[in-house]
Amino acid sequence: MTYFLDELKPGMAETLTNVVSERTIAAFGEATGDMNPVHFDEAYAQGTVFNGRIAHGLLAAGFMSAVMGTRIPGPGTIVQSFSTRFRAAVRIGDTVVTTCTVRKIVKQSVILDCVCKVGDTVVVEGEAIVLAPKRPV
Repeated sequence: MTYFLDELKPGMAETLTNVVSERTIAAFGEATGDMNPVHFDEAYAQGTVFNGRIAHGLLAAGFMSAVMGTRIPGPGTIVQSFSTRFRAAVRIGDTVVTTCTVRKIVKQSVILDCVCKVGDTVVVEGEAIVLAPKRPV
């Protein structure tokens, strides 16, 4: 579904749920070239502050991009800027629930507040400024 610019209002929100798997982490690492052993080597990761393997932080932030590009505003959305804050680690098997909420609309831009949670724990939060699709003439 696509929300056109004229349909968006503050408070509107959409959610996407993703389960992080071995395959997800491997695909993200291969796509980005980020093969940091904290994501792939349990023995190495045990010696870190995380005490075990974790998913890439930008993988979780990527779930925010998926909400924007497929749910709100939806297909045709163009991201102008995006900032994130990483709050907690995401692990293999975690279910990440990502919600993006329209905060404000300024001219042609839509400001979204986005959050990824595992259970009640916020793992990533961010703000995106996007161009929403305009209704075809």
